[in-house]
Amino acid sequence: MDAINGTMQTGLIRRTLDRAYLASLADGLAIAVAVSLPWSTSATSILIVLWLLALLPTLNLALLRNVLATPAGGLPAALLGFALLGMLWSVAPIAERIDVFQVFLRLLAIPLLLTQFRRSERGTGVLVAFLVSCTVLLVLSWVTTMWPALWRPVVTRGVPVKDYVVQSGEFLLCAFGLAHWAFDAWHQHRRPLAAILAALALIFLANIVFVATGRGTVVVFGGLLGLLALQRFSWKGALGVLVGGAVLAGVAWASSPYLRARILAVSEEIDRYQTEGAETSSGYRLGWWNKSLEFIAAAPLTGHGTGAIRELFRRTAVNDSRLQDAVTDNPHNQTLSIAIQLGLIGVGLLYAMWIAHLLLFKRPELPAWIGAGLVAQNMVASLFNSQIFYFTPGWLYVFGVGVLGGMVLRGGKASTS
Repeated sequence: MDAINGTMQTGLIRRTLDRAYLASLADGLAIAVAVSLPWSTSATSILIVLWLLALLPTLNLALLRNVLATPAGGLPAALLGFALLGMLWSVAPIAERIDVFQVFLRLLAIPLLLTQFRRSERGTGVLVAFLVSCTVLLVLSWVTTMWPALWRPVVTRGVPVKDYVVQSGEFLLCAFGLAHWAFDAWHQHRRPLAAILAALALIFLANIVFVATGRGTVVVFGGLLGLLALQRFSWKGALGVLVGGAVLAGVAWASSPYLRARILAVSEEIDRYQTEGAETSSGYRLGWWNKSLEFIAAAPLTGHGTGAIRELFRRTAVNDSRLQDAVTDNPHNQTLSIAIQLGLIGVGLLYAMWIAHLLLFKRPELPAWIGAGLVAQNMVASLFNSQIFYFTPGWLYVFGVGVLGGMVLRGGKASTS
């Protein structure tokens, strides 16, 4: 009997240790995902699979149910569930339904991450890992701008990996987080650290202004500046920050021919598209938006089904010569992307999810401030792109909300020491 009891105790200890090891491994893999996100789609995909394999055996099902019962955790799962139902009435071929549904699947990672980092103390490690990774990319971006021969040929100047839209969005989010960290350091009378953090934030912004920027990033900058002012100051201080931001934007506009050319090209591209039928990005986007509204009007409540966008544009292109070379599964607007497929019900779930995540981050602490910035960035940028459906912005949103939200639910503040 003693031998049997000893064996059972040994087995229990082994299972406990294995569970603790897997939980630690899952935390480490989440950190690895944060490191890989700015660099490699393939590496991120592999690490996410490994993270899931390590995490799932360690999940506390009661805690997961509690998370799913909250709006922040339950609404992403609800949107995913409605996308699954949307496959039933989709007009798209079955392969396209499955491909698009796989994109929705990433939303399920939000309640998993909320559960994981509600119990884990390593959320700060994920944030620092992402910041360090982006800082290395920042250095490489400046280096390859000044000495392009040092890196393999790139499509866009100063963008060594991925594309300028992704890079400028990551850099803007880093600048926002660094600004909050600098404010905290200043209030703690750690003035040298505050100065270093503020300087690094400005270098991130300078890269966006002088090296590579997505035009939507300029709009997002205004939104995040206003949010930063509201989060950290009284109305008088917020007004001062906004004035300072306007001055900074004016200096950037005056000193960067690149930025002026990027912004002013929008109206020219639209005009050439409308008068000459020229293939311009802004013109195509305008055409996609107009057609998207027609598709939504034809099926306003539940949409045309998951994965239907490409098939609808494919059919329309038969009678519209300007769209024959621009058949797409992405109208470059998150609301339109959801509305075409899942109608107003889907849009309601999307906006309810965004609002729930903003409310999750209403507490006055560093993880909540950064989390609110992440959600606001996603919402504003989604006016110009289908952010959640893109690989890097989508996973950045999922991991950002999951990790930061878990930290907020846990009640721990990110360490700035």
